[in-house]
Amino acid sequence: MKTIDKYIVSLSAILFFSFAVSAQNINVPKSYANIKVKKNKVGISYKKQFYPLIRKGKPYKTFENFTKDPVGTTNGVAFDFKNEDFEGKIHFGLIKTDGVKYPLPVYFKRTVKIKSGKAEINLKNLAGVYDYIDWEQTKKLRLGYRIISKKGEIIYDGRVNLKGSGPFQVDLTITEGPFVNKMQSDRLVISFKTNKLVMAQIRIGERVYSDIFPTKDHQIEISDLKPQTDYDYTVIYDGWKEHYHFKTAPKKGCRSAFTFAYASDSRAGKGGGERNLYGVNAYVMKKMVMFADYKNAAFFQFTGDMISGYKRDNGVQNLQYANWKRVMENFWHNKPVYVGMGNHEAIKTTFKKTDYTGKSHFEGEIAIDKFPFDKYSAEKTFADNFVLPESNLKSEDGNRYDPSKKSIDFPSYKENVYSYTYGNLAVIVMNSNYWYAPTTMYIPISSGNVHGYIMDNQLAWLQQSIKKFEEDKDIDHVIVTFHTPAFPNAGHSGDDMWYDGNNEIRPYIAGKPVQQGIIERRDQLLDILVNQSKKFVALLAGDEHNYSRLIVDNNTPIYPKSWTGKRLRFNRPFVQITNGSAGAPYYSLEKLPWTKSVQKFSTLHALMLFKVDGQHIDLEVINPDTFEKIEQVKLR
Repeated sequence: MKTIDKYIVSLSAILFFSFAVSAQNINVPKSYANIKVKKNKVGISYKKQFYPLIRKGKPYKTFENFTKDPVGTTNGVAFDFKNEDFEGKIHFGLIKTDGVKYPLPVYFKRTVKIKSGKAEINLKNLAGVYDYIDWEQTKKLRLGYRIISKKGEIIYDGRVNLKGSGPFQVDLTITEGPFVNKMQSDRLVISFKTNKLVMAQIRIGERVYSDIFPTKDHQIEISDLKPQTDYDYTVIYDGWKEHYHFKTAPKKGCRSAFTFAYASDSRAGKGGGERNLYGVNAYVMKKMVMFADYKNAAFFQFTGDMISGYKRDNGVQNLQYANWKRVMENFWHNKPVYVGMGNHEAIKTTFKKTDYTGKSHFEGEIAIDKFPFDKYSAEKTFADNFVLPESNLKSEDGNRYDPSKKSIDFPSYKENVYSYTYGNLAVIVMNSNYWYAPTTMYIPISSGNVHGYIMDNQLAWLQQSIKKFEEDKDIDHVIVTFHTPAFPNAGHSGDDMWYDGNNEIRPYIAGKPVQQGIIERRDQLLDILVNQSKKFVALLAGDEHNYSRLIVDNNTPIYPKSWTGKRLRFNRPFVQITNGSAGAPYYSLEKLPWTKSVQKFSTLHALMLFKVDGQHIDLEVINPDTFEKIEQVKLR
């Protein structure tokens, strides 16, 4: 990577911590370089100058501000968004729960104004002929509401349970979920969040499963189930009940047919309305999940760029995650959703340059993964928002470049690198944006990992996982998914695992570059997948906002013309399928060395549906907006 000394004239730093802490107590991870604490100030020390930390105020569009409980009033319910400058409106409506598979609000014909950050909904408007849930009799109602700014930006879709008929009182509410997670043939985990502490229960037939202590963040393990069996379940909390269902997975090794769905890149798109539900293209994703449910997909794998992200404040990131989960709920109540990290899941510590020259997506700043890692990193925030399988891979601590064997200097891999099985299929979920430093050209100053690079410990874990499934007689097919394509085709030729053919791109740890560049590491990865496994079926990626299917073999040119290094030989052709078309703005096909090997390319929104039937796998790709078939192909 070329030196960037000539670009550095003046630096300043922005680093926001969610709690009050003195600079003396901040432990900078030893994996970073040039970040120092001097005279109770944190900043970059570079070329004999010190650029101190600049603290900025907390933004108001945070999870805490917009998910805070409203307050019951004489006539309804009042909201306070803790920002006198915030104005807009709230749409609201009743939610019917009994006898409804997908409980959603039916919005009333009027809205209420938000003035000086406050608003009040008069619930008596929803009485009489508008009371279709009989709340006037039961004195209990569920209210759905949508917060929209003065500029028309949809910020949050919420819900709240209320009791009374005036005055009203906010009651215990499931604010998020319930979600079916970590499904196996005999067990799973049901998670949900409530607005108040409670010991909730889940009833399945005569059996009752419960929290072990009062909590707002519920993760209840359901066990002793039968394989491939339908179950109704009821969530019970303080006099409220919600009814859903699930079907358990087949036993590992079962070869009966099933379908699963795949997509990525649902961050906010263009076109207005629900195409941007504060960080999420809700318009496209709602259609995708309902079409996947209609096609009886057993689970949904979604690998990265769920949200617009790239935030400095974890509360803003959490609000966008909450919107994404709300959009997915109607599928997720009953079937599992597995997710992986992309670059837009990044949370940044940012050092601002004032004299920028050069080319970078993040003009004028140096950005790294936020620390302390165990509180604020992108990986920790991701894990806090989802309930996913865990592997034995801990972090990149202990790799050959680790600057300290005595301290933790890398973020965790917990719940962002893992595998799971369903019948005779194994899915390996990787993180190609681990410890991601978004401003690639400045990594020699700060250290950090580049977009698309699989670091040493994760690569070793992949090799072990491939070997394990290769030796497992119950597994016939292995799918591997991570966000960045090995071979970009449209929009990301300048990064992913290619960087315009520049192998000098690589991570720096504690100020030193690692040995293998991005193309060398790509080849090591592909050697494991293709040459060390007969069960590997396809690489599923995203990042590029389109659908493409690429077949790579030994006749496919995969190196820059100037390449003098070792060339990888494949013992068989393999398939890379990129589907980043879940709502983010589209990219057109570029001309790259392997472009002639692209078998199919489309900029339509695309939902991939894999039908696994014994030894065979068929792929159907559908535009969920129009039901147009993009392609249908036999993979195995």
